[in-house]
Amino acid sequence: MTELINNPIFGIMISLMAFEIGSIVYKKTNCAIFNPLLIAITLIIIFLLLFNINFDSYYKGGSIINFFLAPSTIVLAVPLYKKIKLLKANAIPIICGILVGSSCGIITIFYLCKLFKLDSALSISLLPKSITTPIGIEISKQLGGIPPVTVAAIIITGIMGAVIGPFVCKLFRIKDKVAVGISIGTASHAVGTTKAMELGETEGAMSGLAIGIAGLMTVFLAPLLLKILS
Repeated sequence: MTELINNPIFGIMISLMAFEIGSIVYKKTNCAIFNPLLIAITLIIIFLLLFNINFDSYYKGGSIINFFLAPSTIVLAVPLYKKIKLLKANAIPIICGILVGSSCGIITIFYLCKLFKLDSALSISLLPKSITTPIGIEISKQLGGIPPVTVAAIIITGIMGAVIGPFVCKLFRIKDKVAVGISIGTASHAVGTTKAMELGETEGAMSGLAIGIAGLMTVFLAPLLLKILS
C-alpha cells in the first residue's frame, strides 16, 4: 500500500478523479458555487485526512500536474486570436481597464491587511491574489511573501470571481461583452475565465487576454505600489 501511495501516478489519479466528480456535479446542478476546482480540492483534502495520507506523498503526482499549469494557460490564446479585430478596436479601453482593475486590487488588499493588522509577510502574500498562479508565486517570493498562502488566495479569488462575477455584472447592468470579459479576467484570472467562456466566446477571449496583461502589470505594480503605500 505504501508503494502505491508513494507512486506519482497515485497523486495524478486522485486529482483527475476528484476533478471529474466536480465536473459532473457542476454539470448536473449548473450552479456556480459548485465549481469543479472547489469540489476537487475539498474531496482531496477529505480523502487525505480520512486515510491519513501525507501530503508529500500525494504531491509526488500533484507536482506533475502543477508543472503543466503555466503552459496550459497558452490555450487561452485560441479564443483571443479569433477576436483579434475586436481587441485592436478596443485596445485603449482594454489596457486602461486592466490597469485600473489591477491597481485597485492591490491597493484594496493592502489597506484591508492594514485594517485587520496582518503581519507584513502575510499581507505581501495576498497582494498577487488576482493573477494567474505561476506569476503570483514568483511575485510573492520576490517580495518576501509566503507562496502557499499566495496559492490559496489565488484559488479562493478565482472561485469567488467565477461565482459572483456574472452576478455583479448583472447587478450593475454591465452588458458590453468586452467589459464583462475584461473585468472577470482581471479580477479572477483563469478560474474566472472558465466562467467567462460559458457566457460567450467574446467574454472568454477578453478574459483570457486580461489574465496575461494583468499578470505583467502586477509584476511592476506590486513592488511599486507596496513601496509607495508603505
